[in-house]
Amino acid sequence: MSDSLLVRGGRIVDPSQEIDAVGDVLIRDGIVSSVSLGGQKNLALHDSTILEATGLVVSPGFIDLHCHLREPGSEEKETVATGALAAVNGGFTTLCVMPNTEPPLDTAPLIQFLRRRAKEVGLARLLPIACITRGREGRRLVEMSELVEAGAVGFSDDGDPVEDPFLMRMALMYSAPLRVPIIDHCQDPSLTRGGQVHEGWVASRLGLKGMPSAGEEVMAARDIELASLTGGHIHLAHISTSGTLDLVRNARIRGVDVTAEVTPQHLFLSEEAVLGQAPMGKETDPYAPLTPFAYDTRAKVNPPLRPRQDVQALIQGLQAGAIDAIATDHAPHSLVDKACPFDQAAFGISILETGVSMLLSLVARGSLELSTMVRYLTVGPARVMGPRWDRFGTLKPGAAGDVTIFDPSEKWVVNTDDFASRGKNSPLEGQTLQGKVVATVVAGRVVYDRSGIARGPR
Repeated sequence: MSDSLLVRGGRIVDPSQEIDAVGDVLIRDGIVSSVSLGGQKNLALHDSTILEATGLVVSPGFIDLHCHLREPGSEEKETVATGALAAVNGGFTTLCVMPNTEPPLDTAPLIQFLRRRAKEVGLARLLPIACITRGREGRRLVEMSELVEAGAVGFSDDGDPVEDPFLMRMALMYSAPLRVPIIDHCQDPSLTRGGQVHEGWVASRLGLKGMPSAGEEVMAARDIELASLTGGHIHLAHISTSGTLDLVRNARIRGVDVTAEVTPQHLFLSEEAVLGQAPMGKETDPYAPLTPFAYDTRAKVNPPLRPRQDVQALIQGLQAGAIDAIATDHAPHSLVDKACPFDQAAFGISILETGVSMLLSLVARGSLELSTMVRYLTVGPARVMGPRWDRFGTLKPGAAGDVTIFDPSEKWVVNTDDFASRGKNSPLEGQTLQGKVVATVVAGRVVYDRSGIARGPR
């Protein structure tokens, strides 16, 4: 295989350089060599593999700050191999993998194991996130320096908050000199325990226990203050309410080192999705009879899907730069985890293969700017990870040769049987989305080419 790859003739969108123009990208030995725009001289070499991107959008490779691959321990739900394949099919070149596996990622050998598995698979780049506390039990901190040395890029007990404020204070204090974020699952269990959906009219209509917005906001406020106290970097995972967004805005004005992410599902779906209704179409009549599609466990997520006003506030927060990244929170489950009574169903959506299309559908509706979408899938998450990752999320010469190519106009119908992921749990089954990933390049290698746009060396 050639060590030179030319992505030719696409619309290059690279917010890190404020580029939005037709041009070519040349990658050599896995590194971006040069970018030519408009009428500049063609940079192709005689031994180049060519990706013909005319009529398509070319961006830096998408980075997912937050996903669950289930290996080790629950390989029936997902493995590194199936998750990485789903990722590149969905346009993601880098995955930050959460530690709520079995056993949890709280030791250096487990971090090293995941890194080896990713290299063996050879698809998406995998960056492990380690636990904050041993066994994710909320009692004792992990050996942070050792885990960072082994390859951990952050710390989280995701799936559970760190309930003890003193322990969270220590985590933020010890992580600060390591220059890695503490990733916060913002949830006060005393307010959310046993909750199934957002505490609102849908919960009342279905007779389900709700989780109030305050359950997220109280914990976010606490940990923002602890970050202010310690100087540590707190990253708020999957924020879902306008109140949390306001907390982030106000903290930044005070100079607190706080960043935040939002998921495609919290931008595209509302609480009405559990009723089996079209997510952002005509509003549901709260008094209308329930349909046979109600209690859709595929739309059960944590944090829960929120009301439409929160969805709009998050979209506006993205446009205004108040949110740093879009992350999938990909949470694959087996059929038995979802085909059960609502209160027994697992939380989570399998979303690596639909996330980008959900966002592009928002772009098509005029709800989101394309450059904004690309920014928060590329340079945004790279900056959250810290200065060691400034070679990612950009097409500057010398950057990692990761590229995502997509067609923003293609319409397609979601069929979960076609997912590479083992998780088929998606409430979007049968829905039409606009926008589709066409090809994905990792370190100069074409790892996904749906339409056969790659051609061998000239």
